[in-house]
Amino acid sequence: MSGATMRVPGAGGWTMGKANLEVFAETVEELARADPALLVVTSDSRGSGKLSSFATRMPERVIEVGIAEQNLVGVAAGLAAGGRNVIAVSPASFLATRSLEQIKHDVCYSDRPVTLVGISAGVSYGALGSTHHSLHDFAALRAIHNITVVAPADNWETREAIRAAASPPGPKGLRSPVYIRFGKQPVPDLPHTGPFAFGKGRIIRAGKDAAFIATGETVWRTLRAAEALSARGVSAAVVSMHTVKPLDETLLREVAGAVRAVVVVEEHSEHGGLGDACARVLMEAGVSPSFRVVALPDEYTVTGSQTEILDHYGISESGLAETMTGLLVGE
Repeated sequence: MSGATMRVPGAGGWTMGKANLEVFAETVEELARADPALLVVTSDSRGSGKLSSFATRMPERVIEVGIAEQNLVGVAAGLAAGGRNVIAVSPASFLATRSLEQIKHDVCYSDRPVTLVGISAGVSYGALGSTHHSLHDFAALRAIHNITVVAPADNWETREAIRAAASPPGPKGLRSPVYIRFGKQPVPDLPHTGPFAFGKGRIIRAGKDAAFIATGETVWRTLRAAEALSARGVSAAVVSMHTVKPLDETLLREVAGAVRAVVVVEEHSEHGGLGDACARVLMEAGVSPSFRVVALPDEYTVTGSQTEILDHYGISESGLAETMTGLLVGE
């Protein structure tokens, strides 16, 4: 159902938006109508990527390579080399594994401005299990030079991220490769002020005692936790660190340096993601609040829906509030 009228339970005046994938597809069509060079390459993923209507209305703008992720990225890089504005779409789990070599060499090393879109990221596939979960993509792509890694928190960040990544290059043709990941479920609309920019986090909520640093579709869960903590007398900030690479180190140091405890939250493995990136920055800067990473542990996940899995591992309003409380008490 449309997000304009659906209230989010227990979240005050929040309204539920659409799934970020739906906003992605709408924004792609908007850009395609303005840019005749824009092409979308899919790997049997136009349906799950919400691109079926776009493909019906503008079939000449979609290239289908089938279930062949290596070909997807190679074709996208070749089209970009020929001057086309290319968005390559595939499930995140497969895009960041099967085609990792092509991302590294054909896109990043060759400096082709391809927008790589990983759909159904994190544990969005739910009961399909660990073969389909994408809990490694931040780690794998952070280690590759010349790629921006992004996980939008809500519909506004999604729209702005796609516009930034896939708008026509400037007069000098300069634009770098970008990887953007999306989940499948509707997400609440979050407060936003100021312009969007890659590499610049956003303070969603101010706080003086503690801070949640979150990315992607965990951000709204941390905001719920911050609201719950407020009722207990704890003032917790929430930062949407939508760009995992390059990290907004300045904002991170400023926020962490002003509070007693920091919890980093991500729908990713506890290894190699946003948590590790934040820990390194803070350690090197000598900023040392109490610190914890809440992510997926080093195991094959339990079986369940996305919500059930995240709840099981403490990525929920109550779980995050308890983690932060324990961190503050244990100082």
